[in-house]
Amino acid sequence: MAATGCVFHRTLTRTRPGPNQASSSVPAVCRQFVFVVDLQRYSRDQGSSVYFPQAVLNGEDLYDVTLTDGDCRLRVTLDPGLNRLVERDVLRSGATLRNAAFTPAMTAQLPACPGASGERDSYRLVSVEVKGRAPDDDDDEEEDGVRRSDADWDSLPWFGSSEAAGSLVPLRANRIVFLSLWNNVDYSGEGWRETPPTEEEDEDEEEEVRCPAVTVSELRDAFLSGHRGVARGAVQHQLIVRVINKSHLMYYGRTDRNCECPYKAVLEVCDRTGSVCVVLWNSVCVDWYRCVKPGDIISLSRYRVKQHYQAERDDIEISVNSRNPAARISVLPESSVAPEYVPPVPAYSFYSSKELLDRPHGVLCDVIGLLTFSGRPERIRSKDGRGAELLEYRWLRLEDGSSDRPIVVKLFSTSQPETHRKLHPLSVVVCTRLKLIKASDQSCFYLTNTTYTQVYCTGLGHHSEMSYRKLRPVRQFLQWLRSQDDAQVLSRALIGGFFIYPPPPVSLETYMKERRGEPGFLRGAEFQREVERLCYRERRTFCIQATVTMVAYCRRGEEDRCLLWMDRASSLSPSSSSSSPRLPKPSPSPHLSPSPSSSSCCSSSFFPLPSTPRSPRPPLSSPCSSPSSAVSQLTPRLPQRRGGKSCKRKQLLQPETPKKSPRVTLQPEQHNNTVILFEASMEFLENTNTNEDDDSDDDDDDDEDASSFVTAPFLPPFPPVAAETLRMHYDHGRREEQADAVAMGGRATAAGRFDSENYYTLRLRALSDGVLLDATFLPQSSSSSLCPPLLSHSNTWTSILSHGAFSSHTPPPSPGDLIGMAAQLTNQRLVCVLEACHLGGATTEVVLSRAFLLTD
Repeated sequence: MAATGCVFHRTLTRTRPGPNQASSSVPAVCRQFVFVVDLQRYSRDQGSSVYFPQAVLNGEDLYDVTLTDGDCRLRVTLDPGLNRLVERDVLRSGATLRNAAFTPAMTAQLPACPGASGERDSYRLVSVEVKGRAPDDDDDEEEDGVRRSDADWDSLPWFGSSEAAGSLVPLRANRIVFLSLWNNVDYSGEGWRETPPTEEEDEDEEEEVRCPAVTVSELRDAFLSGHRGVARGAVQHQLIVRVINKSHLMYYGRTDRNCECPYKAVLEVCDRTGSVCVVLWNSVCVDWYRCVKPGDIISLSRYRVKQHYQAERDDIEISVNSRNPAARISVLPESSVAPEYVPPVPAYSFYSSKELLDRPHGVLCDVIGLLTFSGRPERIRSKDGRGAELLEYRWLRLEDGSSDRPIVVKLFSTSQPETHRKLHPLSVVVCTRLKLIKASDQSCFYLTNTTYTQVYCTGLGHHSEMSYRKLRPVRQFLQWLRSQDDAQVLSRALIGGFFIYPPPPVSLETYMKERRGEPGFLRGAEFQREVERLCYRERRTFCIQATVTMVAYCRRGEEDRCLLWMDRASSLSPSSSSSSPRLPKPSPSPHLSPSPSSSSCCSSSFFPLPSTPRSPRPPLSSPCSSPSSAVSQLTPRLPQRRGGKSCKRKQLLQPETPKKSPRVTLQPEQHNNTVILFEASMEFLENTNTNEDDDSDDDDDDDEDASSFVTAPFLPPFPPVAAETLRMHYDHGRREEQADAVAMGGRATAAGRFDSENYYTLRLRALSDGVLLDATFLPQSSSSSLCPPLLSHSNTWTSILSHGAFSSHTPPPSPGDLIGMAAQLTNQRLVCVLEACHLGGATTEVVLSRAFLLTD
């Protein structure tokens, strides 16, 4: 039993319900700070609504939250009305909560459920305040005498229970496993076995040479001929096959059906007589999915043969379940199979970047390359008809030396979360069973997933175990890799940040043809509502018609010194100002997440703002202090140190950064040899487990030319660009920190060495309703080596916006000249393509990728 002086004991014992008692209407409020240890997601089932009689269930997800007061842990169910806090990454692991209100709830899956008290207490979290934090707050911050860095939450006892906890299961649905927090493809939790279950029956047979009792061809013939023992019953005969391909996990849980473990996975297997699909169902996935990989030889018995549900009528599939009957599976060493029955090895179709240029659209292929860009994970809505599921993906750029064109991969989750977390630049990556996607004009291409895509990378010992390492294309790549220099590769290696591919067209006509069938132009207010619906790291593309009323050129961290142009007529028009409100700022609420704003990535918390003296900011409807000029009168100022905090603000309801997501402080590259790449290539010869640590803490402070930076007589009316928007130079010594920072749930809270820290911000006025929107414009992002060469153009504002970049054939205009030319945009009607991505909390990224001149 937890100590009687603990916060949870004082708060909850006064409202303890009896077994199966209905919820109390008066919540118990915990005034002290408590901390979020873990968040677990699962889908509701038929009985879930019983536990929330007064709540409207929004969506299919439920969340269990593990909290601690420093003395014990408590598992509670999040009221569905608070789901938005998790979906927007406000309520997150490591967050600090205040004024948490609990109500007793009807018991579920108790007392067998660990984490609940022996007296069958069950609670629901009905409202809460999430403490905001500034980007440079210390991770060791102390709350109520508890320092988060000193705490070992997992060792604390459960509230009201002295018993050791077993594996946790959902509190409010009849499920035995949790879903991954951000997608339905990855497995989550300790229940997913890494090693095969032991079978005592096989221990005496391990030394025997095995022969199959039936072949794939015999099973197919017997089923199609209607043989009763195969077509209607469980097959006892042993089948020995090799796994050729392995699908990602498929979750089929539904709210109107009860199933404890609604998963399935498909293995393509073969022996010397043919190939067949083996379907793993339900808890068999939990026991075997992680244990089996392509290339393994497996033995099957006690399975059912069925007609293949997707193929021709003359094909079969093998169904493997945990009951009726309980299938027997084992992984066999190749030496234990009689030589005449050893199945053939998997076949690979490796293509180089040069060969991919000539391959047709839709071809399946395997690729190997040196990873030089690893994008941040993002999510998009599923287009399979359900529309609710969010699919997680990231962009990769691979080089193989066969051509100047990189291999670009849009990699969705493959049920390999550990591998995806290791996709650092300078890794050697192999992706199998990808599909080639080519643009209609064949100008660019990329690869993306199929059902059976698998990913292998250095650092996990994959390459030394796979048969592809002996193939000629792989050996040719390794020969090129050993000729590369670390320093040269590091100079172009990037991680995270905004990235769009393929690049949008450079003409409005082509763009509209490619958008055929998609929603048309949005009004400003409609854009606002759509942005507010975005979930964490959800990315969507929108189109609006607008004019540009303001342009600013800034450098990250120095937003108080910028070049600024204003449309004088727009800034002085009372009617347009009054009828053109900005997107509203989020307002604090004790139990709801803040409303996002495309023009707001930084806002105040319920803690006071820093007391740094600042010039007052005029209201947006007020004229500039020097309205007589279209370019505001800017006053030069001596350069400031980059380390100065020019925009230190607290964020509204911004969650804590967990200990596992350290800040990123990047270092200058000091590698001038080929150690990293040599070690990557060595993994193809043997298993290696190398960890390079670099404890250097020196920042790379470049001297900046301050001649182009000037300060307006008032604070710039734009929020600073989010750190997650800018790509970082890869630092091999801090690769784990960088990977954690750009991962789902990560926070790039500290300034680092970015690919470019310069950016433009454009204020757009929607032509339809006058709503003002702020968008970041990154011309350098489209002209980088990550994208194909651009066409030549005149470097006017309209041509730069339509191409998304400066001309690659002439020197780009200086920021001062470009701001001086901004008057070209006055009264120009534009079709603006906006890329919106919610970055968590109150931060929403809006990037202007293209703007096309709209002519009569």
